[in-house]
Amino acid sequence: MKEKVRYTEFLKDVFLLSVSCFGGPQAHIAHFQRRLVEEKKYITEEELIELNALGQVLPGPTSTQTLTAIAYRLRGPNLAYLTLLIWMLPSVIIMTAAGMLIANFEGKQISISFTRFIQPMAVGFIAYGGYIIINKTITRPRTFIIMIVAALLSVLIKTPYIFPVILLIAGCVTAFNYKAHPREPKRKVEVYWANLFLWIGVLAFAALLGNLTKSVPELLPIRLFENFYRNGSLVFGGGQVLTPMLYTEFVEFKKYLSSEVFLSGYALVQALPGPVYSFSSFIGSLSMAPFGKSGELVGALAATAGIFLPGTFLIFFMIRVWDRLKSFRAIRASLEGILAANAGLVAAASLILFEPLVIGQPIKTILLNAAIALVTLALNAFTKVPSWLVIAGGLVLGIIF
Repeated sequence: MKEKVRYTEFLKDVFLLSVSCFGGPQAHIAHFQRRLVEEKKYITEEELIELNALGQVLPGPTSTQTLTAIAYRLRGPNLAYLTLLIWMLPSVIIMTAAGMLIANFEGKQISISFTRFIQPMAVGFIAYGGYIIINKTITRPRTFIIMIVAALLSVLIKTPYIFPVILLIAGCVTAFNYKAHPREPKRKVEVYWANLFLWIGVLAFAALLGNLTKSVPELLPIRLFENFYRNGSLVFGGGQVLTPMLYTEFVEFKKYLSSEVFLSGYALVQALPGPVYSFSSFIGSLSMAPFGKSGELVGALAATAGIFLPGTFLIFFMIRVWDRLKSFRAIRASLEGILAANAGLVAAASLILFEPLVIGQPIKTILLNAAIALVTLALNAFTKVPSWLVIAGGLVLGIIF
């Protein structure tokens, strides 16, 4: 790992990732692997996979937590918060602008059919992320079995809470093999509670303030912050899991936007690089449409802060504790199971996300989507074609056809 990494150098790489990482959290790790590990050597492969698995255990946006945890490990919280800002800014700006544009043309049909090839491409990127992790972590029969079981459970049990449960159980299984690991001097585990208390404190205060202001329409941004902070504190499994929860709350229950507009925004965020959680900026902006342009900007800001902060507080708490816990042999042994299960979850994600491209589709469309996903996987695995160029090609094909 590099020592004393310069802020400007690392943040430049973060910006390049923010405009080139397509495919969601499971695919982002492949981009992180290529740029941060192979090209720049900021951290090792083992550290990247470990931090990604740690993010999987916690609620919140996994790829964002992984990237900010890397920054935290390199230069502390200041670099981590700057990393968070630069990583999310491009997609947040685009989704906020999209929300404001749709608000101006409410009731008009907005076509996003040019993104039709992006979703199967995202599946290909996710499959490539699984390919990378499997190659690095599945080294013996027991890890292969854990990977298969984890993948099957994540496909069969349709609840976001299955992700941390699978990872924790897998860790417990291999923890019994602790005697295979050499003894290390045990260090005193000092728990820094500040970020955990901050997470809980903001959650409680936002809930109280939201309840007190529910009869004041002009204070809707406070309630938006509470809504998104609560969702960001409870969601395991990334943006694909967050989306149906947001649909239920903001379309079916609160009716801040229509289902057509919601789905149009979700399709757009699939075509963008960066965190899928930036979809929240789109919803926040449209929720404040009755209050004009300034209201839309405030709504997007409240939603963005609410969705990204809880996961950030939690990863900052865990990473400081985690470095000390690793001196225990049982903890180190548990990593084998956690990493193997993580490989299974990433592999299963490609199947889960391919499912909507199959159901109700004619056989020709299914075969086309499968071919696009496989070509995307092959381009990533066996060539050096940059991901942005692959996506740009998909957009051009969508416009032509």
